[in-house]
Amino acid sequence: MKKSPVVVVKERFASKDKLVEAVQKLATADLWIDRVNDAKGFAKVSNQKLLKLHDVLTDAQKRFGSRDKLISAILELKRRTKDATYAAGLKKAPLPQLLDLHASVERAGKRAVAKAAPKSAKKAPKKAEPVAKKAVAKKAPAKSKNKSKKKK
Repeated sequence: MKKSPVVVVKERFASKDKLVEAVQKLATADLWIDRVNDAKGFAKVSNQKLLKLHDVLTDAQKRFGSRDKLISAILELKRRTKDATYAAGLKKAPLPQLLDLHASVERAGKRAVAKAAPKSAKKAPKKAEPVAKKAVAKKAPAKSKNKSKKKK
């Protein structure tokens, strides 16, 4: 059975305050576009959202280090490194959306490689097998089976 967010917070961080501190440490300008309401802050966000945000931020920091490196990885996978307007649009996107986009582009690339691999295997020439000489027997001409035409 799946654990509730409160139980997970208590197991991993001991309290919500420590979880909020951990998220704030990870939410630096390198990874995070600050769209949080200053009056409310992270303290008013639900435990489930904070846990997901913490997981996303740690994953992005471990794999890429910064948003710019993540965006450049997406551009390389899509082969659009010179497309400045597309890159500018990606810079406005939130981090979870960028990670989802990277995962989907990566999967699509793997599918394309897997799909192309069998085609190259089919094109490989087969070895010619020696043809065995068979004695060809003469057959009698086949009788006509056309019974629709009757002689009158």
